[in-house]
Amino acid sequence: MTTKIPVTVLTGFLGSGKTTLLNRILSENHGKRIAVIENEYGEIGVDNDLVIGAEEEIFEMNNGCICCTVRGDLIRILGNLMKRRDRFDYIIIETTGMADPGPVAQTFFTDDEIKNALYLDGIVTLVDAKHVVEHFNDSDEVKQQIAFADVILLNKTDLVSSSALDALEARIHTMNAVARIFRTQDANIAMNHILDLGGFDLDRALAVDPQFLEPEYPFEWSGCYPLEAGAYALVLDSGPDPAMNIWISALSDTSAGSMHTAINTAVLAFSSNKLIMQSGNTLYPDNLLYQLQLYAPPLLFPIEIKKSGVYALFTEHHPDEFSAYLKNSDGNRLHPVTSHEYKPDHEHDDEVISIGITTPGELDLDRFQVWLRELLSTKGPDIFRMKGILNFREMPERYIFQGVHMLFDGRPDRPWGNEPRKNTLIFIGRNLDRNELNTGFSACLD
Repeated sequence: MTTKIPVTVLTGFLGSGKTTLLNRILSENHGKRIAVIENEYGEIGVDNDLVIGAEEEIFEMNNGCICCTVRGDLIRILGNLMKRRDRFDYIIIETTGMADPGPVAQTFFTDDEIKNALYLDGIVTLVDAKHVVEHFNDSDEVKQQIAFADVILLNKTDLVSSSALDALEARIHTMNAVARIFRTQDANIAMNHILDLGGFDLDRALAVDPQFLEPEYPFEWSGCYPLEAGAYALVLDSGPDPAMNIWISALSDTSAGSMHTAINTAVLAFSSNKLIMQSGNTLYPDNLLYQLQLYAPPLLFPIEIKKSGVYALFTEHHPDEFSAYLKNSDGNRLHPVTSHEYKPDHEHDDEVISIGITTPGELDLDRFQVWLRELLSTKGPDIFRMKGILNFREMPERYIFQGVHMLFDGRPDRPWGNEPRKNTLIFIGRNLDRNELNTGFSACLD
């Protein structure tokens, strides 16, 4: 029997020290051959260049949050890795700071191919001791990262007082009472505290999220209705959102197998183009995705059934949120013979954006420092994270910089050598102005 390969997930909010910890792992003499999967929340890839040069395999995904649009990429990369499993014996996944680790962990329990070849050894969450309190109330991801952790590194302890650390650790303990908590500076931790933990605690994950083993869907509810040919209507009130996507499809019968097929088709349908419908527009069970515009009630959307049969209705939100129901031509309310609630896709804060800058040219050190000081003094609270590689005039080495809010750290790195000299940096935060950042940075170039 082939031995399963352990996987560690490194997570933590923006700027908590994940890349620093990853570099420590790759520098340690632990005897492991490690494959690394990097995921970035941004327009350009930076982290791959911030990871130290090593013989380890490094794969980078930067087209979205690993728990959302690139989860298929994660499964694909893990599958490709297994074709050359003789080249490594451990996998580390560093998620973006905006990731909910739950769906990532879920992959190792719900995908049969992955489950048979790999096992989740543990989730290690880094917490920025100085700034995390600012995000407790406005970031569900921070709370999920802490809740799912097997080990929590309370990092950057040198930036806060002992009493503040005690209070923060007590608060984190109320969010996750069983994770081991270590206080660290510069993510300095013994490897036996974070690797070879022995396995992710599935029971605790289910306690945090009872729907943990259910995949996320782009819809929250479905109902199965036997309908005769004729006229029907979907009735709604206004609800928490101004619009709702729905999909109606004919089924072969009311069996679980038929519904399973419909679910898979619905997933594809909900990623297709939408037909925008106003109240009074007629809907058809023709495998089209409709977006219902929900303004002033009463809201009524006629449905025409041309052939008697069984039909599935999928709704983006739960019908109860809109007091929605199906009625026949006599005005009688119809009830589904079967219905199901699904685990919906999680949502990120729409205000959090990433702005990437990639440009050749040499930077003037004095001008850059003046610009950066001004930027941090005016926008520091809105800049969750900034990082990059800079090309300063008359400096033979790459200059690595990272920052969180108003804190900035930089240092010369390895020589550029034959590598093309350029500037690559990224800002992640709220209320960021792309033109303002580009203009300000360009003014620092010779």
